[in-house]
Amino acid sequence: GRGVIPSSVCSVGEVLNMGYVIAREKVTSTFKIQNTSTLTLRYTIQLDSLSPTRDKDQQRIPSFIVSSSQRTEIVGTQNYSGLSVFSILPTEGEIAAGESQDFIVTFSPDHESLYYSDRLKVVLFDKKVAHVIHLKGAAREHPMFVEGGVPLDVPVESLAVPLPASSQEALTGVYMIHICLELQEPVKSILLSLEYIEGESSPVPAVAELKVGAIRTAQLASKKNTEFSFDGLPLLQQKGFTIGAGKGSIEPGQVKCISVSWVPPADFPDDEPLLVTALLTLKSSIKETYRILFMARVVSA
Repeated sequence: GRGVIPSSVCSVGEVLNMGYVIAREKVTSTFKIQNTSTLTLRYTIQLDSLSPTRDKDQQRIPSFIVSSSQRTEIVGTQNYSGLSVFSILPTEGEIAAGESQDFIVTFSPDHESLYYSDRLKVVLFDKKVAHVIHLKGAAREHPMFVEGGVPLDVPVESLAVPLPASSQEALTGVYMIHICLELQEPVKSILLSLEYIEGESSPVPAVAELKVGAIRTAQLASKKNTEFSFDGLPLLQQKGFTIGAGKGSIEPGQVKCISVSWVPPADFPDDEPLLVTALLTLKSSIKETYRILFMARVVSA
């Protein structure tokens, strides 16, 4: 007899990012597994979100009360409907020697969240894990997004469906209405942290980056371009910040990177951090405003 080691090659790496999609729409991606061994490989596809031990694994300290460095959750936000956010076809079968198999991953979120994630495992002969792929995706109610900087929210959420606005008003009265109006604008805060290294022979500006994107969607109303613009540019320039693009336009399906650099002004005190706030406005079928917090400091080389 002769012993043979099963081997295979996957067309994607450790992460498959499905990108942004409009909530209640779906997007698909395909990856390929090639059988590089001389025997037929029998495979099954497993998702961590469908694991029979997931409920037991969740009986731990909630991740939102521990630091980001201690979070080990792989399964992120899930659909309110109870249906899987990510689905894969086929889920089992065989790959003949030298042949390959295409797998279709579908991402179908039913509400807005930036933290959809799951883990896919390709298991051979019901016992050998051949490939592990981290699935990621994000969903928005509107066809635009801004990302970058330091996250100021938590990557987990309650699965309780939010009450409609009319129910909230009935339960809490005018005070809740006032609070809601306070929180609606701006939608989200983003922190950009820049560190200027002092003492180097050829100092370079501290740099950071924002990404502004427009989501391609089947909705006819969102075919128009997304326009973005910063307010408060003179103050930023006065404090030593340089914005690569203060305003511009983005076509559906495109992402624009906005570079931010900082050189401390001549009278800047080295022992104190600098915090400047500016508003970033996006306009498409609707208008959204983000509060960008520019925090800069000088560090020694």
